[in-house]
Formats: sequence, C-alpha cells, structure tokens
Amino acid sequence: MENSDTGKDERPWYEPDRVNDIPSPALLVFPSRIEENIRRMVSMAGSAERLRPHVKTHKMSAVVRLKQKYNISKFKCSTLSEVEMVARCGGKDIMLAMQPCGPNIGKVLQLQMEFPGSRISVIADHEEIIRQLSARAVSQGQFIEVWLDINNGMNRTGVKSAGAPALYRLIHELPNVIPRGLHVYDGHIHNPEISERIRITESDFKPVHGLISLLKMEGLPVPAIVAGGTPTFPVHAFNPDLELSPGTLILWDAGYGERYADLDFLHAAVILTRVISLPDENTLCLDLGHKAIAAEMPHPRVRLMGLPEHNFVMHSEEHLVLKLSEPGRFKPGDLIYGIPWHVCPAIPRYAFAYAVEGHTIVAKWKIDARDRELGIVANHN
Repeated sequence: MENSDTGKDERPWYEPDRVNDIPSPALLVFPSRIEENIRRMVSMAGSAERLRPHVKTHKMSAVVRLKQKYNISKFKCSTLSEVEMVARCGGKDIMLAMQPCGPNIGKVLQLQMEFPGSRISVIADHEEIIRQLSARAVSQGQFIEVWLDINNGMNRTGVKSAGAPALYRLIHELPNVIPRGLHVYDGHIHNPEISERIRITESDFKPVHGLISLLKMEGLPVPAIVAGGTPTFPVHAFNPDLELSPGTLILWDAGYGERYADLDFLHAAVILTRVISLPDENTLCLDLGHKAIAAEMPHPRVRLMGLPEHNFVMHSEEHLVLKLSEPGRFKPGDLIYGIPWHVCPAIPRYAFAYAVEGHTIVAKWKIDARDRELGIVANHN
C-alpha cells in the first residue's frame, strides 16, 4: 500500500526532487495521500455529514480546504487559533473542544462577531464556566452554543454521567446559552485488537446512553452527540446517531500505523533530516532534535526509513544520535526520511510544510494555527 502511488519511478514515494534545496530538518506532506485518507474516512463514516474531524493534527488551512472539497463542513478544534483558521476557510460549523476560561470566553464571542457565517460552539463541564458564558453573552447581546463535555472514562476533562443532568438543565435554563448536545471523547481506549476496542467502547458508552434517555424523559432534547477519536472511529461509525471526530488519520503516523492493523490509512507526513556527524562508523548524528520531532514519549519517536537496524542512544534539543547494528555507508549531508511516531505534536514544530506531488514540490503550506493566537484573537483584549 505504501508504494501504491510510486508508479514506474522506483524511488520511494516520500523522496522529492531537488532535495538539496531543502534545508533540514523539514516537514513534507503529500496532498494526494491526504485526499485518499479523507476519501477513506468519508467512506467509513457513510457520509461527510456525519464527520466533524479534528484539525489539531494538521493545523493547516490547506488541509481544511481539502476536507471541504469532500463536503465536510463541521470541524473540531483544540485552540482558538484553530477556530479562527477554520473560520477564515469558511467553515460552517466549528466546535472549540476546550472549555474556555478567563479571557478566552471573550475571544470566543469576538470570533462569533467577526465570522457570522460560521456557527461557533464550545464545550463546558463546570457550572461556573456555564454561568460565565451566559453572563458574558447577555452583556454583549450574543448567544453561544454549548456542548456538555462528558467524562466516560478518560478522566481528563468532562463531567461524569451522574453529575451531567444538572449541568445540562442549567445550559437549558440560563439565558443566551443554547444546548448543542454532548461531547464524548474516549481517548483512553487504544487497544490494538479491534474486538477489544469494540467491547470497551460499547461498555464505556453505556452510561452515555442512559444519560440521553434520562434527558429525553425530562423533555431536554439532545440535538447531537460528538464521539470518539481515531482509535474508536470504526466503532462509533456503526452508530448512525453520532457525529465522528477522528483527527490523526488525516496524516497517519508510525505509532497508529503499527498499533491499529484494522485502520487502513496512508502515511502523509514525513520529516526530512540529514546526517550531520559520524562519531564512529556505527554511529550517526542527525539534525532531528526535540525541537523537530515530538519527544513526549519513549523511543522510537520516529520511524527512520532505509536504515539498517539501529537504536536511539541520545536525543537532545537539536540532535538525535543512532547506533547502527553494522558499519554504515553514510557521510555528513546524507538525507534520511522519517515518519513521526506521534504526528500531532510534530507538525507545529515547523512554520510550513513542503507539499509534494509525484516527487515534485508543488507548494509550501503554512502551519497556520501553530501559534496560540492569530490576528483577531491576538488583537482582542
């Protein structure tokens, strides 16, 4: 599958022309592969209407526009800069999946004013924040749509199902806040075996079903439920009542590729790095430090392609040192390509990506939302 777009060119799919013009480390993305991943995502969901893909993986307006090409109009974001990026692309329905606190409440309302064509909503899991959202919206003569964030086992954010009815009633009762539904992220479910993932996903979602039934009995409609990430995407896809919010599958990475054999997506982001030193004949030093690849987990942090068997022996801010199992054939300046083990935090380490089609660099794609604030939210006090 990885060489399916190589054609008669015997070079690996990830090697572009004119690489000597590219300073390293550099981020390469492959639009045709991204589009294929989007097509497969839509096919698994059954329709684009069911999808609310997370943009935090790529943070690029160019990728948002590719999703829109396939009639995806709903998006999930982690930061205000991502919300603004999607709104600038004309995104119709944008969820901020991070409870706004402090000045961010005002910034959400500012974005609503600046982008009236985008339906912007937020998640919340605490009475105080829901009351602040209401008060601020009333004071500015606006309305704000709120999803109740549900904790069904991850224990990171969200309210447990037992405490959810009171907060959902509050969203209904307070002025100028509009209940949008439930947000249920189950990122704690990452079992490699699909059968086990199905079992745990269905078990952990049972309290959510009970909550929905209770709310409906009380006459409190639940307009929509947004559920899951990439690992549980194929499980939730069987429930037609859910919106689906995978993210990583758009670019795919080495970690998910190794862990989830049931998910058939293409790697679409590659890091280009160079050998910068040879401490000995079995040791390579690459310019791929913490600042160029995600380093929040143990090695392997990147799957380096075309190398003999190797171990990672040192990783610092700007350097990655490898010990090869056999004497190498390398010299300083040699190029090596790697697929990030965790692609999401690797992307914002770069200001832009080189877009590669058929070995040709066709554009530079800005990582628009790598900063926490863009123009409008940065200028709002």
